[in-house]
Amino acid sequence: MTHTLIAIVAILCYSAAAALIGMRLFRKTDGWTPQRPLVLGLIFVGLMLHSWLLWDSIFSHAGLNLGFYNALALTTWTIITLLLVSSLTKPVENLGLLLLPAAALSLILEASFVDVGFMRPSADWPLKIHVLLSMLAYSLLTLAAVQAILLAVQDSHLRSRHPGGFVRTLPPLQTMESLLFEMITAGFVLLTLALLSGFAFLENMLAQHLVHKTVLSILAWLMFGGLLIGRFRKGWRGRTAIGWTLGGFVVLILAYFGSKAVLELVLQRAA
Repeated sequence: MTHTLIAIVAILCYSAAAALIGMRLFRKTDGWTPQRPLVLGLIFVGLMLHSWLLWDSIFSHAGLNLGFYNALALTTWTIITLLLVSSLTKPVENLGLLLLPAAALSLILEASFVDVGFMRPSADWPLKIHVLLSMLAYSLLTLAAVQAILLAVQDSHLRSRHPGGFVRTLPPLQTMESLLFEMITAGFVLLTLALLSGFAFLENMLAQHLVHKTVLSILAWLMFGGLLIGRFRKGWRGRTAIGWTLGGFVVLILAYFGSKAVLELVLQRAA
């Protein structure tokens, strides 16, 4: 009961923060505007409750329970943590419009379904490092994908010469693009390290059911790497950068959560 109650409060905090961000972005009058500290405060409270829920669900004497729904909740926790920390120095809190509802949904699923996928306490340290790096890479590149979506909306409004409303609350287009490539660069470095650490314990891809995950992860790595090379050598930006970012993100999500969902939820095997 306590777990469910805390989950409800965390979900309400995330939902309220997303609603306030929506009010800031889409308001049509000069009425009350939610202040930034209020939004960040709600995110912080939700994140603290989210942390307690993960501690209660994942950590046990048998090892780390990283079943599908727990892993999803852990990933959204990492994303919201990075969002909150980044918001202290950069204007990125508006990304919460999409990310906070996703985090709330992950808590609903985590509280509604019981799943088991233990990583033993005796697991090798390369595996633990690989999991940590993978979570951070997925989270940063998720932030980049949402940033790309906002950038696409902003670009569309400016091309159609409708710079008011939603767009006026966003940073300038050049700043948005700079933030996007900062996120992609950091995420690409972490993804590179995650892949390298993964090969340290990858003994038999077929036996470990890791073929699809490995191939798709490498494909996503190539796409993000290609985007960064294109940016550096040819000055790629705008719709080209948005398309490559979203394409790489979809492949990366399929690599981890797609393969994990098929193995655990469909085939009933540990991923």
